[in-house]
Amino acid sequence: QVQLVESGGGVVQAGGSLRLSCVGSGSTFSKDVMAWFRQAPGKEREFVAGVSWSGTIFDYADSVKGRFAISRDKAGNTIHLQMSSLKPEDTAVYSCASGWQRSPWIVSTSSDEYEAWGRGTQVTVSS
Repeated sequence: QVQLVESGGGVVQAGGSLRLSCVGSGSTFSKDVMAWFRQAPGKEREFVAGVSWSGTIFDYADSVKGRFAISRDKAGNTIHLQMSSLKPEDTAVYSCASGWQRSPWIVSTSSDEYEAWGRGTQVTVSS
């Protein structure tokens, strides 16, 4: 059974930084895209950042480009999200997701393409 466990959330002031981590188990994740999504209160879940299973293709939501960086460990089952210059509008529950992908060059931004999800970690940015 695939499990994804996030860590690293917390409360930070605007302009600060946080690093989220997600560790997967129960699979090799060798052909899984891995990504971060977030959901703020009263809003729909949205794609934040993702990395292909080749580890060479990265995609970001426009709202976080230049501020967030996703990385994936060589083992392939752990991803990190380095968040900098945080804004109050980044406040949300951040969830890690993984999904099988035929191509090593594709990162899907649709939550429908991901089969496994973590429980999420809260990120709160105060103004």
